[in-house]
Order: sequence, then C-alpha cells, then structure tokens
Amino acid sequence: MRRAAVPGLVPRPTDRALTAATAPADFTEAWLRNRRLSAHTREAYRRDVAGWLTWCAGADLDPLQASFLDVNAYARVLEATIDPRSGRLLTPATVARKLSALSSWYAFLVRLRAVPANPVTDADRPRINRDHSATIGLTPDQVDALFVAARADPRPNGGRNLAVLALLADLGLRVGELVSLNVSDLGHERGHRSVRFVGKGGRSRRRALAPDTARILDAYLDERARAAATTVDSLTGPLLVTATGARLDRHAVFRLVRRLARAAGLPAWDRLSPHSLRHAFATTARAEGVPLEDVQDAMGHADPRTTRRYDRDRHNLDRDPAYRIAAARSARAATTG
Repeated sequence: MRRAAVPGLVPRPTDRALTAATAPADFTEAWLRNRRLSAHTREAYRRDVAGWLTWCAGADLDPLQASFLDVNAYARVLEATIDPRSGRLLTPATVARKLSALSSWYAFLVRLRAVPANPVTDADRPRINRDHSATIGLTPDQVDALFVAARADPRPNGGRNLAVLALLADLGLRVGELVSLNVSDLGHERGHRSVRFVGKGGRSRRRALAPDTARILDAYLDERARAAATTVDSLTGPLLVTATGARLDRHAVFRLVRRLARAAGLPAWDRLSPHSLRHAFATTARAEGVPLEDVQDAMGHADPRTTRRYDRDRHNLDRDPAYRIAAARSARAATTG
C-alpha cells in the first residue's frame, strides 16, 4: 500500500533515486545509511558534513561544485576555530577527522555520479603524528587509586560505578561500546565469562571477562535485582543504568571518571576521560609483555600503528631487541662451545 502524499511535504528520495539535483542533506542521510557506523560516529559524521555545508552556504558556494581549493580554505578556517569544550584551537587530529568524514561523503557522491571527482583528495590535510596520542594516560598505580576511590565513594550506584571502571580499565572499551552494552550481552563461551558488543565500524566483537571483572559485574547485577525485587536472570535492557533505570550515557561516564580521579587526588583530573583508561589498558598490557598483535585485536584496531601510539613505553631502551638478539647469540655460543 502506497503512503498518501502529505500536502506541502517534499518526499525524501530513495537511495536509488538520488541525482545531482538531490539536496546535499539527503545525500548525507543516504551516505550514513550505507555505512556501518555506531550511533555516536554517525552523529559525529553528520555534524562534520553539516559544518561544511554551512560554510559553503556562507561562502555562496555550491558544495557539488567545490574544488580542492575550497576544501583548503575550509581547512584553514577549522584550524583557526576554538573548540568550545577545551577553549583551545581544534587539534590537527580533529581537523583531519572532519576532512576524512568529508572525503568519505564526497567518495559516496562520486559513486553516485553526483560529482565528477572528490575535491578532498588533493586538499592539504593536516599532518598527524601517528607516534603521538593527545589522550592523558594513567599509570597502573593511578588506575588502582581510581578503584580505591570508587570503593570508598558513599554515593548511590556504587556497584554500577565500580562496574563502569572495571569494564573501561580491564577491557579497554571505548565509551560508546560501554554504554551500548545490554544485560543479554553477558554470557559464557568455552569456559570463559564473556561480553559481546558492537565495536567501531559496526563489527561484532567479544571479549573475555577476567575473574575480578566478572565478580564486580555479578555484585552489581545482584544489587540491581534486589532493588527491583526480582532475580538476576529476569533483568533485561541496558547493562549500565541510572537511578531511574535509563541507559547510562557517555556524558555521565565522563563525569564519573573525573569525579573519581579528583577524589583519588590524580593530577590533571579535570582533563581525564574514559579514553584515559583505554590508554592505560594498552600501555599496561604492553608493559606486561602482551604481544602487540594481541593488544591490537583486543582494542579492535585495524592498523597496528594506532595500537603502538598508546604504547608510550615502547621507546624504553630496556626493551631494545638488541639485548635479546645478543643474549640468544651468547646462549648458542655456550651450547656449541
């Protein structure tokens, strides 16, 4: 049955009906529908393209006629823009991310033959130091101090807050992955307690829960079940909830991490984020001798260079391969001599 037309409402074209005459905003929605993205990434990309379209409108520029010179001009504007959250200029990584989203948008338009070429391809993008991460990391002792602060916190939802901390620190989850978890994502696989989630790029992933992490989650779920006068097996919906039962959001997790960091007396507590715990996960894992490829798999990185960026101890001369090579040579000489 065909839907009746609503007077005054222009119908949105289907993906197959997109043409060069289609409104750029409709191109954006079609582009996002055809990408496997988390809800958070989808919204960020939507904002990135909307920012470009707003700039084009102010410059009286048709975005479907833009050249790499126009993209360069826009990039210079971004580089001079103050981030309202930090009060500082946008970082090169942020500018590069916005241009990357724009490039993906134009690549979609090229495939639809709405534009002849991608104007971002030849644009002058910021150089990103892949050997550097702007995230403020935490040492193992500082992570331990956060756990102490969480256990000593007299506020309600103490069990939930401890569960948030354990999932961030012991699994290195992204905050979007964390808040998207449901009770049904917890399970058992081949003798392991496990959790399943949708990672970056819409990929389904699973991770093992260490015994301590599993115990913290069990205690939290027992606490929730008692408060609801039900059993753990009857709990459904979001894994991490507010006092009203709503899904915990990323902003609440940011506030929680900074509050606990302040209570723990950590320096730069007001600049820490959930990503600081993800950073600590990678750094600690490498310091404990976990192979790079295993850390890469655990973190869901497609490029090992991304994982290495978190490993700030990688330049420690104690880890120079020369020592192992020389030791192996000496051992061979001892057995043959």
